[in-house]
Amino acid sequence: MSEDTLRIRAVPSATAERKTPPVPEPAGRRDAFFDNAKYLAIVLVAIGHSWEPLRDGSRAASALYMVVYAFHMPAFIVISGYFSRSFDASPGRIRRLITGLAVPYIVFEAAYTLFTRWTDQEPDRPVTLLDPLYLTWFLIALFIWRLTTPIWQRVRWPLPVALVIAMLATLSPSIGNDLDLQRTLQFLPYFVLGLLLRPEHFRLVRRRAARILAVPVFAGALVVAYWAVPRMSGAWFYHRDSAEELAAPSWYGPVMTLVTFGCSLVLVACFLAWVPGRRMWFTVLGAGTLYGYLLHGFVAQGSKFWGWYEPAWVHRPPGEILVTVVAALLVTVLCTPPVRRVFRWVMEPDMAWAFRRDARHQARERNAVRV
Repeated sequence: MSEDTLRIRAVPSATAERKTPPVPEPAGRRDAFFDNAKYLAIVLVAIGHSWEPLRDGSRAASALYMVVYAFHMPAFIVISGYFSRSFDASPGRIRRLITGLAVPYIVFEAAYTLFTRWTDQEPDRPVTLLDPLYLTWFLIALFIWRLTTPIWQRVRWPLPVALVIAMLATLSPSIGNDLDLQRTLQFLPYFVLGLLLRPEHFRLVRRRAARILAVPVFAGALVVAYWAVPRMSGAWFYHRDSAEELAAPSWYGPVMTLVTFGCSLVLVACFLAWVPGRRMWFTVLGAGTLYGYLLHGFVAQGSKFWGWYEPAWVHRPPGEILVTVVAALLVTVLCTPPVRRVFRWVMEPDMAWAFRRDARHQARERNAVRV
């Protein structure tokens, strides 16, 4: 999600010798496809949050909500895993992990707690770093996933192991809310899958045939979701509860883990098939999706407190369309460079004062002075 992870690695040609290292791309170059995918995914996240109050009494809105929730966070997590492949726990990457995820988590966890004390009318809600509130769960989850990257890169069967862990998590309601480990473990397979993907895998879903096939698949998903709304809980796609907490038999948990994983991956592939690969007007916004993600939550939380959903016309088709457009516009603005400049001090702090200098970097500086 952070900007410094979206660097394109050069791939050696098939005729190159094995020992020949790949030629690095120019610094700062970004892949428009992934920036486009991130922007479109964050728009769907904001739209999904804006639809939450519209679901009561609307089967169609609930079906759309279920389909979106089936793939928007999995898409984010798969892409996050893909760009975490180079994480090696080196001092520089640990520093970026702390400044890009841990610090924003602490700040926004406190900010959301203080804000929801007012909007939820809970003045005694404690500020705690152990129980992620609202959107902050993704920050701590990504922090944990990225720290474990070297392990998944050395395990023989990483994806099956991650799936087994996710399946077992659904059997244990005792995991609790500490660091939102239930959701962290259940979403783990998507991150591990991202670690395993290569550029050629993304090229497969960007073919014309994949784009055409994505249309009936999404249409079928909407039909199935419309049928499923009164028959099953969409909470299975939230991956935050055990089977027992969802009032289901224990064996449902492992089965639904596999079912939702399969459904989500199909929809993620269809979503990526529709993502343009060329530079668009919104491509630059892909570098600021973490800003849009964290900042739009204050409006989403406050909108209910301010009574924006109370008028009856909001729950009719014209009102639902307006809510959707407003949510998309809001998160778009929050991803723009001016907003990023305003909040960079907390989202991407430098904090050089808090870290020891890398010994290798100091040695290079000393050698440069001698020369």
